[in-house]
Formats: sequence, structure tokens, C-alpha cells
Amino acid sequence: MNHADGNGSSPQPSGWTFLTNHAHVLFCIAQDPEVRLRDVAVRVGITERAVQRIVTDLEDEGFVVVSKEGRRNRYQIRCDRPLRHPIERQRSVQSLIDLVLGPRREIAVSGPVAVAAPVPMAARAAVG
Repeated sequence: MNHADGNGSSPQPSGWTFLTNHAHVLFCIAQDPEVRLRDVAVRVGITERAVQRIVTDLEDEGFVVVSKEGRRNRYQIRCDRPLRHPIERQRSVQSLIDLVLGPRREIAVSGPVAVAAPVPMAARAAVG
């Protein structure tokens, strides 16, 4: 455990975070559905191969739909899906995205698939 040294300095972070790399990758995709996995790897601080495994996990479990557009992939988040752990299962993916990235709106793509799109700043100011 890290403690301040008594000289008024702040404790140094220990390296752990409250959210998993799976969540961090999901947030990157929510911010940019056409993001390159190498860019996600840099933002999250993991290897590109680790990001590929995470995206495969998210796709296999139905949280993300991957489609090919030319030479690029486009990622669509199924925002209606419940979170996986029993403690958080009553919440949706959308609620997690909203919590971390701020108020968002859903844009229906096909059926239950949706991507999170930012609410324009003017709309946020009108609400808040």
C-alpha cells in the first residue's frame, strides 16, 4: 500500500484500475467505431495482439459486431446488452459507457445493435 511520506506529497498510484482492459477497449470503440486496433493498444497501454483478443471476446459474447468496410473494420456496440458480472448484471453496456464517457445517445443500426454517439456540446449545455 502506498502512503504519503509525511512531507505533503501525494501517494503514487499502484498500477491497478477499477475497470478492466475489456472496458477500456469498449470505450475506445464507443468513441470511434472505425478506430484502428493499434491506436486502441496505444491508448489502453496493452499490445495490439491483446486488443485483438479482447475484441474477439467482445464479439464472441455479442457485445460488439465487427463489419468490414473496404480495408478497415467498423465496430458496432450492442448497447442494450447487460453487463456480465452478477453484481452489475442489472446495468446495460450503455449505462457503463454513459458513466465513463458522459451522456450519450444511441443510434440504432440494425435491430438491437447500436453505436454510442456523442451528444453535441450544445445539447449537453441545454440539459445540464
